[in-house]
Amino acid sequence: ISAEERRLRDKKHLDDITAARLPPLHHSPAKLLPMEESIAIQIQQKEAYEEMQAKLAAQKLAERLNIKMLRFEPEGEASMQYREVRDED
Repeated sequence: ISAEERRLRDKKHLDDITAARLPPLHHSPAKLLPMEESIAIQIQQKEAYEEMQAKLAAQKLAERLNIKMLRFEPEGEASMQYREVRDED
């Protein structure tokens, strides 16, 4: 059997098993990066991942404990009203 016939036979066999196909590749080929840039990108991705995980964990915990998160402003308007100095003149 020639290589072409074998390829066609394998393709037909794959068609008999499944109709699933891999999506076409829409990305650019891999690029070589300097080691320092690669490490910097990995650190940045790790920090973003950990931040997202912390937000998700806080959200799940708040939902489980039925806690509503309200905005807290310790230096907001209410605390500043008594501090205002009014000139009596």
